[in-house]
Amino acid sequence: MNIDDNNENLDGTSENPQENPQVNPENTNPAPMEHTGQVNLNPPPSITPSPDVEWGRNRLDLSPVTSLVDKIKDEMAKVIIGQDEMMDLLLAALFTHGHVLVEGVPGVAKTLSAKLMAQTISVGFARIQFTPDLMPTDVVGTNVFNMKDSEFSFNRGPIFSNIVLIDEINRAPAKTQSALFEVMEEYQVTVDGTTYPMDFPFFVVATQNPIEQEGTYKLPEAQLDRFLFKIIVEYPNLEEEKQILNRFKNDFKITQKDSVKGVCTAVEIKACQELIEKVHIKDELVNYIAAIIHNTRNNGDLFLGASPRASLAILKAAKAVAAMNGRDFVTPDDIQFVAYPVLNHRIILTPEREMEGYDTKFVVNDIVKKIEVPR
Repeated sequence: MNIDDNNENLDGTSENPQENPQVNPENTNPAPMEHTGQVNLNPPPSITPSPDVEWGRNRLDLSPVTSLVDKIKDEMAKVIIGQDEMMDLLLAALFTHGHVLVEGVPGVAKTLSAKLMAQTISVGFARIQFTPDLMPTDVVGTNVFNMKDSEFSFNRGPIFSNIVLIDEINRAPAKTQSALFEVMEEYQVTVDGTTYPMDFPFFVVATQNPIEQEGTYKLPEAQLDRFLFKIIVEYPNLEEEKQILNRFKNDFKITQKDSVKGVCTAVEIKACQELIEKVHIKDELVNYIAAIIHNTRNNGDLFLGASPRASLAILKAAKAVAAMNGRDFVTPDDIQFVAYPVLNHRIILTPEREMEGYDTKFVVNDIVKKIEVPR
């Protein structure tokens, strides 16, 4: 819309939004609002907007989030080709204090993506290769007797880092997997009655292969529920496969990963998390999330539905996705985008549906389609 400062409407009101607050050139369908003074189109970021205001435009400055997302993705794109959805979900989990389980066939850059993401953030990084003989103390640490001082001291395990990559998590038995229960949920480790808190940020990225192999153990439901997302990594398409070959045809050792630099700090991550918490979500959308979760508990295709932790996960993830897209309000599209990654590892199909070849993605999409989208 072209605004002419000297042009007035037939009813005598000006088309200049500064002179006529009821005219909003950026929102063609604003809700009716009453104003007693001039509209402040750019309030300070520190001001938390009232839930009653019109959310057709941003009241929060989300540039710290969007710029950080762009910088991290640009660095990772120096090596990784495609996998945009995986990158977005990894960042959404990082911004919402969540953890991620990445599942895919061998060779689709699951481990590489996690390592490169850690390189872009100037924090500690540790990798734990899970094996059948790994013990819980190999993960969290143990008390060691010091002969010199005649005292026990705690020797911290590799879990005491900021970004922890657990490679092939399903290769360790249940007793080793249980070592992650407390630390992933409560961000602390208790050994011999002493509690050791984790430093900020604490972000677990676990990988596993979907195909049945010897020496693998199924993750218990309580362990799966502690992951915010389960990301299914697919094969690259034909064009992406060509780009991969062309990029690394003269770089067999993938030395290009050394060019990925740190572009953000823990302080910036913390600031983004606090900003995302302020993203607005309407009551109708909260009810929409509740309806989706409730349907999983009363669905004839499912043996096990989702817990309240899943509904909170959808809410937090939807806020993060909205902020990453430059919006300080959640839309139904944000909820639908994160519904499957949040639910696919938390629900269990009935034996009849498994025999018929159904999968959780079909059921989740069917649930989302059946529930009326708020307007």
